Amino acid sequence: MIVFDKLWITMKKKKVSTYTLREKCGIDSKTVRRLKANENIETKTLSKLCDALECKLEDIAEYIKD
Repeated sequence: MIVFDKLWITMKKKKVSTYTLREKCGIDSKTVRRLKANENIETKTLSKLCDALECKLEDIAEYIKD
């Protein structure tokens, strides 16, 4: 299972709110809800997040075995 707990930590460290994320990345509120629920998202969304937060994939997502 892929979890996005690290995303919220990275956002907090960089002082980026979900509002800023939506405006800066063009990520809609439905996608933010999916991220909070650790649901599936597209790889292009992951790319947008890494670009906006200037971070690596491992800074926002983590694989945890079920």
